[in-house]
Amino acid sequence: MNFKDYIKDRTITITLLLFAVIQIQIILLIYPIHLLLRLYFFIVPLAGYFLGIYFEYRKKKSFYEETLGKLNNLDEKYLIAEMLEVPAFIEECILQTILHETDKAMIEKINQYKYVQEEYKDYIELWIHEVKLPIATSKMIIENNPNSITLSIDEELSEIENYIEQALYYARSEIANNDYYIKKCNLKDIVNEVIKKNKKNLITKKIKIETNNIEKIIYTDQKWTQFILNQIIQNSIKYKKETDSVIICKAEEKKENVILKIIDNGIGIKEAELPKVFDKGFTGTNGRIEKKSTGIGLFLCKKLCTKLGMGIEINSIENEETEVKIIFPKNSFTEIDIEKGINM
Repeated sequence: MNFKDYIKDRTITITLLLFAVIQIQIILLIYPIHLLLRLYFFIVPLAGYFLGIYFEYRKKKSFYEETLGKLNNLDEKYLIAEMLEVPAFIEECILQTILHETDKAMIEKINQYKYVQEEYKDYIELWIHEVKLPIATSKMIIENNPNSITLSIDEELSEIENYIEQALYYARSEIANNDYYIKKCNLKDIVNEVIKKNKKNLITKKIKIETNNIEKIIYTDQKWTQFILNQIIQNSIKYKKETDSVIICKAEEKKENVILKIIDNGIGIKEAELPKVFDKGFTGTNGRIEKKSTGIGLFLCKKLCTKLGMGIEINSIENEETEVKIIFPKNSFTEIDIEKGINM
């Protein structure tokens, strides 16, 4: 906001003032008035008006520059209305009223969307629990009638279960504030539970799995972390080599965190594709050509890790190995305050 533009914005008012002053000068020609007095009647109104404009400009410029400064420093810019001081002029008052009404309308709209999202999440969870029943029944029938065909069907049902679980956690991740519970956990118990869940698949695919030094205390949500690890283990199974496949789970404890490494000697990931592996829907060359991946699993892992305050990294050498790191932070706050569990 500069003075030149401010003056341009008042072109009509200035033109009317000049017209009025000139008309007064024309009328004064009728009377025998001294030239200095005529100049006085010409200069004083114009000087007074422009002086008034200047002081008004300074006051408004100060207000708008201060407001823009506050806006630039805010992370949640919609809170700007709460940062404004008591109005100093009528336009500021109008602006504050507009901002408050806009905020109110925005909050109402957001609440509507939250309600719709909550309903959608509830529906997805209900649907998932309902669909799990026929899957479990089908698996029981397969166990009672084992043969090559039913075993093949069992593998497909396991895939369906994984996709259903992805849908459940995807729905929960959108409104996750009340859906996870951080507490003290044993990393070994979490890893063993995931291995147990994939035991049949590991045996069928003839994949050897090793654990090393995973007896570590971490602070996390056990179910969410199990889901994350399960997605990674299933990827290792899906993209294994034809023979001598191995998955290694090992942990190391540092001053600031505990790092779980999941390493497989599978087909790996191309170096150029590594920066995109956490992108939603990104499948990569292997996912498109060989395994028909959805590109949701790692996206969810990254999203859930972020919500839990954890880190996740992937390093890979094509046709050699893939290493996934899950980083569980620890600090004095974690050790003191999360002992009792924090319902986030």
